Amino acid sequence: MSTLPTAPVMQQPDARVPPHSPSHPLNFPLADQLPDTGSAIEVAPGIFWLRMALPFALNHINLWLLRDRLPHPTQGGEMQEGWTVVDCGIDNPATREAWLKVEQQMLQGLPVLRVLVTHMHPDHMGLAHWLCERWQAPLWMSTSEYQSALLASSGVSNFGGAPTMAFFASHGWRQPEELAQVKARVGYYPSMVPHIPGAYVRLMAGAPVQIGDRIWQCISGYGHSPEHMALHDAKNQLLISGDMLLPAISTNVSVYAMEPDSNPLQLFLDSLKKMAHLPDPTLILPSHGRPFRGAASRIEQLCVHHADRLAELLQACRDQAKCAHELLPLLFKRPLDMHQTTFALGEAVAHLNLLWLSGQMLRQRDVDGTIRFRTAQS
Repeated sequence: MSTLPTAPVMQQPDARVPPHSPSHPLNFPLADQLPDTGSAIEVAPGIFWLRMALPFALNHINLWLLRDRLPHPTQGGEMQEGWTVVDCGIDNPATREAWLKVEQQMLQGLPVLRVLVTHMHPDHMGLAHWLCERWQAPLWMSTSEYQSALLASSGVSNFGGAPTMAFFASHGWRQPEELAQVKARVGYYPSMVPHIPGAYVRLMAGAPVQIGDRIWQCISGYGHSPEHMALHDAKNQLLISGDMLLPAISTNVSVYAMEPDSNPLQLFLDSLKKMAHLPDPTLILPSHGRPFRGAASRIEQLCVHHADRLAELLQACRDQAKCAHELLPLLFKRPLDMHQTTFALGEAVAHLNLLWLSGQMLRQRDVDGTIRFRTAQS
């Protein structure tokens, strides 16, 4: 058994985290209202909530339709009324049909002027090419997300293939039939994001984006995706949080084959601090779940959730070194199918890497190549 090089000290699948506690309740101003397919609910003046179906256990994504006004591209700078779309849904017939209903029922005869994507994951990026082409509208997103989408759509991705299979095997997932399915998932991303627009407008952390009469500031987030962008309207106390801040589940934070020694959980926790100052009345518009108020409370809940998982891992590995696959039942109490296991294992490694990179765990490799973690003795 050989020890891997010591890492320097460096400063989740969607697990359910209770959305409130007796001392820190979240507020859901729309109660149990949900928009029907093809329709929308106005959550603030000129901001409409759409909801599209997903063919996963996480069965929906929230999209946002914002009234906008931009210079007309061919009429000498004359202002054109229309809409900005925030996130798109996956590319499949059902989502295209839902967007056609939105066009008929919600757009009031006005065009989509731009398509803004918070990050490159399929449920957010999938239909961007179709919407951009349909409306001759530009794509807006961060550079890291755009470039990652290009790689993933071309088949160079974190979602399958031989490198991912080898990565999972190194962390103890060695069932041949299941790993063969992982290897076959090289087409997973392109199946839902078949094309990427050929050009984009860059979103940058801290930069303002004017949409209609509102000024939104970009807030970058890391750990869940390469360079996620949330949008904050401080004047009107609104946050389009994407996947960085969700009301009832914890955002998946995974280590991937192409960056096996990364520390995404620390990046994610650090990113949450950028939103911890938001006042309680701020209305959070998340990508999954219902709009809510209480950002600081929710961030506290998420931090406690991850701290508890880290403490459980330290205890479990105190007397014996264990691999990530062996620790899945500790972190995820319900049975996992093959699809869910891919995300769960990536998240387990993210927690273990944080403990290793902070010096709280030692990492070693067995003679068969399995990576195991053991709690460092103080």
